[in-house]
Amino acid sequence: MSDLPAPPELLPAAPVKRRVVFVVGSGRSGTSTMAGALQTLGMHVPQPEVSADETNPKGFGEPQWVVDFHDELLRRCNVQVSDARPAAWFEAGKLNNLEPLRTRLHEWLEGQFTEGGPELVVKDPRLAWFQGLWRSASMRCDATPAYVTMLRPVTEVVGSKQKYYASRFGEVNRTAAWVNMMLHTERSTRGSQRAFVRYGDLLTDWTVPLFAIGRDFDLESVKVATANDIRRVHEFIDPGLRRVQLTWDDVEVPARLRDLAEESWQALNKLADDGGDTPEVHEHLDQLRAAYADLYEESEAVAQSTALAARREAAAEAEARLASSGPRRAADRLPHGVRAMVPRPVRAALRRVAGRAR
Repeated sequence: MSDLPAPPELLPAAPVKRRVVFVVGSGRSGTSTMAGALQTLGMHVPQPEVSADETNPKGFGEPQWVVDFHDELLRRCNVQVSDARPAAWFEAGKLNNLEPLRTRLHEWLEGQFTEGGPELVVKDPRLAWFQGLWRSASMRCDATPAYVTMLRPVTEVVGSKQKYYASRFGEVNRTAAWVNMMLHTERSTRGSQRAFVRYGDLLTDWTVPLFAIGRDFDLESVKVATANDIRRVHEFIDPGLRRVQLTWDDVEVPARLRDLAEESWQALNKLADDGGDTPEVHEHLDQLRAAYADLYEESEAVAQSTALAARREAAAEAEARLASSGPRRAADRLPHGVRAMVPRPVRAALRRVAGRAR
């Protein structure tokens, strides 16, 4: 029997390590394009996906289960997808340590590795609020998490949302929400494998940022991409997708918020440069995040009368619905938070009319 080692081609291939790439950051920043490109190169997007529509004709690259899960969590902590409140991070963070949620997400993620393969890509703008849950689930699955944050000028993001999304939020709120989302997302991904990619760079020559991600994150799907895979990505990425290109001349926001948003964009933009993810940039971003929190706190104090008036109006509307629809049926339909805004004497009187002790 020969003691010579087997030729390399006869040795069993080393198993591909489990990895999950989270595409995070503000919506309308090119996150769908990034997720779709990674999927086209061979990474697995858990199925089924959110269906494409006129706002995203190439598809969202979002697993439906993930979107539904995040929507449930956002309702539980009373946070919006694009929430401008710095305190929203604290409210969402309360859910990150709940063991039932951790177990539920771990079991789902384990199933995706079993069914879809060792390299997953998960994208959803809501994901940034719950990175602690996802990090825990990845570790329990013995998978390495990595993060790709897409960068697009805030004016283009705001303009795109104004064009394609519901109009109940205005330019000021959307600008503030972008600052809140991007600065906190950057902070929460420090210390992890991460990459920042400009949307414009992705559309101009996607091979540069994607192959760098494949190398830095050690993604087998990207590193062994075939000529056919590359051709399909060329067909998938359409520079014409950048349909909204606005400047500050096109967006009306207060000067202080505009300057803070622009300075945040310039600082974040440095992270996409080679060697740009430095402690000096981190310190600048920390200062901007603190400045935004101060600005929001001041604005909230100034607008307190408006907030109180809105609460009184909501309580009055709830009272009117209760009176017109019948106490028992209307009260049962109203959420607890709305019922709680109805003054206590009014609630007691309605319960007496309905013949209820409570």
